[in-house]
Amino acid sequence: MSISDLQVFATVGAFIAFISIAWWAYSPNNKKRFEEDAQLALDDDLVASSASNSRNKDKR
Repeated sequence: MSISDLQVFATVGAFIAFISIAWWAYSPNNKKRFEEDAQLALDDDLVASSASNSRNKDKR
């Protein structure tokens, strides 16, 4: 196995990782979660109440 083979595997692996992360970020299943997170900084009333729920966000 030469260095060029390792470079090919690293490139393909990085591309697969990029596609996986992009798919996760734009997945419809995560849309509600990301919209709530985006509004969190703007909602002063929800900051105190959501602090206790922030660790359980993935379980919803």
